[in-house]
Order: sequence, then C-alpha cells, then structure tokens
Amino acid sequence: MSTLAEKLADDLAAKAIAHIQATGDEDVVSLLSKTIGEQSQTLQEAFITSIRVQRAAIRAAELLERRSRDYTPNPE
Repeated sequence: MSTLAEKLADDLAAKAIAHIQATGDEDVVSLLSKTIGEQSQTLQEAFITSIRVQRAAIRAAELLERRSRDYTPNPE
C-alpha cells in the first residue's frame, strides 16, 4: 500500500517529467527537490525515488518499443 508521501511524490514526479519532456528543463527536478526538502525530507526522498523509477520505466518502454518495431523473426 502506498503512503500519502509516495502518492504525492508520484504525482509531482509525473508532472515534472512531463514538464521536462515538453521544455527540456532538467533543472526543475533539483529545484522541486530542494523546495520539497525544505519542508519534508520524507516527501523529498519519495520524489527523487519516483523520478528515478518513472524515468527508468520510460527508458525501458522506449527500448522495448524500438526492439519490437525492429524485430525480424529468424527464418527456420
């Protein structure tokens, strides 16, 4: 079961990643992390973890899509 901090962090991380994809503004992660950390270290840690997990999932999905698109079955 997710904690409130994890749910909030996941939502913020998804919005931050969407912002980065739209603008290229990678600095937003550090800015948000610092701002969050000033009030809640728990939320800050959950946010950073969520950023890493979501980015890893995005990269894995992109890799899988490329491999599926480029897949050529071996003739038997």
